[in-house]
Amino acid sequence: MAWLCLIAAGVCEIGWPLGLKLGWTEDGPRPWWIVFAVVAMTASGALLLWAQRFIPMGTAYAVWTGIGAVGAFTVGIFVFGDSASTARMVSIALIVAGIVGLKIA
Repeated sequence: MAWLCLIAAGVCEIGWPLGLKLGWTEDGPRPWWIVFAVVAMTASGALLLWAQRFIPMGTAYAVWTGIGAVGAFTVGIFVFGDSASTARMVSIALIVAGIVGLKIA
């Protein structure tokens, strides 16, 4: 159950940069996206708090931030047209390798 909460926390961690990105445009603020970001931050932190009761802090934090980083990276590529260069892909693969290594260890 703790790992499911940690994964959910990581997914919520993707939500807040997305909400912030969409929360401000050239036309000005978009309040509902900013509210979405705040809710995602709160849910992410609360789920991480609970998961850390059962998963070592360093592992939980690395997995949480890793899911957020990989998820935001992926959303950036597919939704916002961010670069998917070889160097960026190798770098994100190294993050995933580190997360897997922490889970195995």
